[in-house]
Amino acid sequence: MKLATVEQMRGMDRQAIEKLGISEEILMENAALSAAMLLKSKIGIRGKKFVIFCGAGNNGGDGLALERLISSGGGNAKVFLVASPKKYSGAARSNYDILCNLSVDIQLLTKAEEARIETLHCDAVVDAIFGTGLDREVKGLAADVIALINVCGRPVLSLDIPSGINGDTGKVMGVAVKADYTVTFGLPKIGNLLYPGYDHCGALTVTHISFPPSLYDGDNLRTQTNDFVPLPPRPVEAYKGSVGDVLFIAGGANYFGAPYFSAMSFLKSGGGYARLAAPASIIPFVAQSGREIVYLPQRETAAFSLSLKSKPELLMHAEKTDMVVIGPGLSLQEETTKLVRELAAVISKPILIDGDGLTAIAERPEILLKRKAATILTPHAGEMARLARKTVTEVNADKIGVLRDVTRKLSATVVFKGAHSLIGLVDGRIYVNLSGNPGMATAGCGDVLTGCVAAMVGQGLSPELATRKGVFLHGYAGDLAAAQKGTDGITATDILEHLPQALKNDRAGNVDANYYALPVIL
Repeated sequence: MKLATVEQMRGMDRQAIEKLGISEEILMENAALSAAMLLKSKIGIRGKKFVIFCGAGNNGGDGLALERLISSGGGNAKVFLVASPKKYSGAARSNYDILCNLSVDIQLLTKAEEARIETLHCDAVVDAIFGTGLDREVKGLAADVIALINVCGRPVLSLDIPSGINGDTGKVMGVAVKADYTVTFGLPKIGNLLYPGYDHCGALTVTHISFPPSLYDGDNLRTQTNDFVPLPPRPVEAYKGSVGDVLFIAGGANYFGAPYFSAMSFLKSGGGYARLAAPASIIPFVAQSGREIVYLPQRETAAFSLSLKSKPELLMHAEKTDMVVIGPGLSLQEETTKLVRELAAVISKPILIDGDGLTAIAERPEILLKRKAATILTPHAGEMARLARKTVTEVNADKIGVLRDVTRKLSATVVFKGAHSLIGLVDGRIYVNLSGNPGMATAGCGDVLTGCVAAMVGQGLSPELATRKGVFLHGYAGDLAAAQKGTDGITATDILEHLPQALKNDRAGNVDANYYALPVIL
């Protein structure tokens, strides 16, 4: 499902109105109809009492139109205006005038306290205060009203996006409504899907408000949910070398888990041959857990990290494999980071760089531009900040923009790890992944992702599709683990052990479609 920026959504509205002849009144009515359908299915309308908070723009107009539908459906609604009705124009003004003609109970608030009794004793609250165009901190009366909504204890429906959430970044602009339900109009806005905005939406649905598919599914929309990527069939005559032969260059002193989880998750995700090149002294410890891994002991530094002297042997092994993974638990020893940079520059096979490998590359990222084969990078926010030469705050403030810039500058497929991980492709497309849960914020989880992506390459997907599929399956395995054990205390091992079930469900078509797109209200 495609996602839109606030400006792209405005452009689609203009095109629908000016070129297609779909009037603003029709669009607003369709938005209100979808919201009424949601209220009817979740709460009921007939005999129910609602409070609707309306702002000055078209989001407020949507709330006004919804009041009329609630009343016609046998419900009762009190409308509180958070701004002067003199600011209404177009379809919003028309809906306001209609309500005035119908003698609807409308009150212009001077302070939030005036709405307290009605809000605490209604069946549900509708938030139609700001919508998606908010670009300033919420203060004054609007902030007080949002605070009242958040403590009222009533079910809350937000129209388009919870008021106080930035439509492009998902950022909370000082204070924001914490909704139980959100219905977003036309297309989901990026801020609906990025955290913390997504967490404020509650159960999120979308309605296309009668936009034709040509409008909401255009190639100009370069951000979308990470939709289904089919796995190639596993051949009946498959052998270990035919479903992925990957070299893992990983491990160092005190980092025994990272090389194990990356190599073993490759096998658990359907990969055939995992070769682990690690400092000779740590291999006996890793081998106690990973007996299915093929070990390639390497020369090491005095600090028990990989030595630069191992470079010729590593290059020899790399040429015999389908792909190379570099970085999990390598350490940041100067000699080892130099080795990483030299290997990345000359390995002719696709490479995936993670963990300490990313820190090494961040010192001289331009070396990736010399590569002819595919490059995949899997940074978390701190590593992304180093790659982008920005602060973590700057990176998190513009995740989509920073990711798109880094993929272009480094000519690499990049996974920006986090809640709703983002996958950026060199051509500018961005995919928002919907699998995963907070329990996956645990040591070793990123190493499991590394092996899972490598396994998807081994099974025949292109590096770009493999990255998308690996990110999804990794998050889905985490969801299966959380369903069994809860989000508190699941470990990388739990995620690892659920990878086969994730693959089984995926091949059988038993994965909830909501992992790939939002539910649509027609």
